[in-house]
Amino acid sequence: MTRRLPFTRARARPSPPTDLPPKPDLVHLEGAAKQAIETGRTRLVVAGTLFAVCFAILAARLVDLTLVQGGDQASSTSDDREFALVDRQPAPDRASIVDRNGVLLAVNLHTASVYADPRRILNARDAATRLARELPELSQADLYQKFTSGKSFVWIKRDLTPRQEYAVNALGIPGVMFQDEQRRVYPQGPLAAHVLGFTNIDNKGMAGIEEYFNDRLLDPSRTNQPLKLSIDVRVQHVLRDELYQTMQTFQSLGAAGVIMDVHTGELLAMVSLPDFDPTQAGEAPADARFNRVTLGVYEMGSVFKTFTMAMGLDSGVVGLNGGYDATNPIHIARFTISDDHPQRRWLSVPEIYEYSSNIGAAKMAVDVGPAGQQAFLEKLGMLRKSSIELPEVGAPLVPRHWGVIETMTIGFGHGLSVSPLQLATGVTAIVNGGILIPPTLIKRDPDQPLPSHRVISAKTSDEMRRLMRLVVESGTGRFAEAAGYVVGGKTGTAEKVGNGGYRRHANLSSFVAAFPINDPRYVVLAVIDEPHGTKETHGFVTAGWTAAPAVSRIITRIAPILGVPPVDENSPAIRAALALNVPGRSAPSKAAVRPVNDAAARPRPLPREAEVHPLQERRIASF
Repeated sequence: MTRRLPFTRARARPSPPTDLPPKPDLVHLEGAAKQAIETGRTRLVVAGTLFAVCFAILAARLVDLTLVQGGDQASSTSDDREFALVDRQPAPDRASIVDRNGVLLAVNLHTASVYADPRRILNARDAATRLARELPELSQADLYQKFTSGKSFVWIKRDLTPRQEYAVNALGIPGVMFQDEQRRVYPQGPLAAHVLGFTNIDNKGMAGIEEYFNDRLLDPSRTNQPLKLSIDVRVQHVLRDELYQTMQTFQSLGAAGVIMDVHTGELLAMVSLPDFDPTQAGEAPADARFNRVTLGVYEMGSVFKTFTMAMGLDSGVVGLNGGYDATNPIHIARFTISDDHPQRRWLSVPEIYEYSSNIGAAKMAVDVGPAGQQAFLEKLGMLRKSSIELPEVGAPLVPRHWGVIETMTIGFGHGLSVSPLQLATGVTAIVNGGILIPPTLIKRDPDQPLPSHRVISAKTSDEMRRLMRLVVESGTGRFAEAAGYVVGGKTGTAEKVGNGGYRRHANLSSFVAAFPINDPRYVVLAVIDEPHGTKETHGFVTAGWTAAPAVSRIITRIAPILGVPPVDENSPAIRAALALNVPGRSAPSKAAVRPVNDAAARPRPLPREAEVHPLQERRIASF
């Protein structure tokens, strides 16, 4: 029997009523429900924005640490910010400096410096102990203080040697790292210190050529092209050596010297003593870093009579056949001008120069007049700074009032202070035919025109050469004679200016020379600061006994280097070129004359117009 399941018929789904309204697309909430939903949505937007900002900051910081700062330079405090932002940048390449013949004077060497991030050092005391053992010049206590300072960056030592770099690296101290740098090296030591100057530890020029041409030496387009100077290392060595030996002999405070090409204005040598090692410039005293040749300005004494003579002859107020009465001293106002070795008679122009007569020079200057003298010295460049390529250039000290008394004293070298370089430059124009050429420390291009202008006639220049030869042949500069090289020149011994007047026993002794004087090629100037007499000089400290012999030795040594051949000084051609041909001139025989003290009695007290400039008071007054 089969059991049947009950059968249920499916019901048909009823159709929706056709009279209901259509179903809406959106649900509109009102009241508290709506406010709760809007608040939640706002909070989500704000939270998302904050997260995005945080992630952006973190990403920027990560890029800064990894790409910009190399992963090891964290933010620094105000104390070490200079190191972190400046010093840690590798020093830029710097062009080399060479002399006129290509001899290296300054060059960059690649080196390494070691620094630390104290926050990464695990054991500060142990690190300080181990580093001090490898770098004994460092203090263990100082290192420990640095490592516990809390800073993010401290220098340990700059400019390591390769051996030091290897030893420190082998220690493997966490937080101690190296940076590639460059160090400026001066292979010639102090030889040309005041010419070159020096750089600081970050390769920036701080003095001399290094400072003056700092941008050029750092120019990426020129770093492979060395800067070529006019200096000749061989000539520089001779000048420095002779000046140094003269300083030692006479126990003087210092010395200065210049050797200059009369046709180009190039300085082949420039020395200021004492000097310093440019690689250790920071340890040198200020006196050693002071450039006496360009920054120091002094009353140069009787060498200035060279300009007075040239001025008188060129202006036409007097000729070689003329002269002045030097029988009696000049009394004007409260001053007296006299000769140190008075002849007490009328002196011809050659005799005034030969005997270095202050009376004759003063009267000649008065004949030219204050305005004429001022204009002449301005034309010679004596009343403005020298145009040399150095930052250390002193301004001349000019009298506030330029009257008759000032004209007289300036005529024989007092009352106007100039630099030794200005003096040498002016003498160059006097002997080279009358053309003033600005001095330079850069080797000139022979194909380029020289910046120059005429200051005296060729005739006056020729007469001055004859007068300068006379001084060496039979006047105060006899000890400057250098056999075969026909030297001409002028002595100058000036009492230095001190507080309230001139210092009686503090002399500045100078000799300026040109050779060969019949056809000049070079000017040599030597200045000795406060020499002391010796037995050989019979106690004399004047230029004829101190500076003139030094110039003689300098010329004898440099002439062969410079290709100047010796000649027979008594040959008819040379004698004719230097003969004065002045009727009635009575010159003493060569054997009867010896250098005399040409530091004549100066006007006293010191005129207020010649007071020392504040810049000079600290040290220039003693040179």
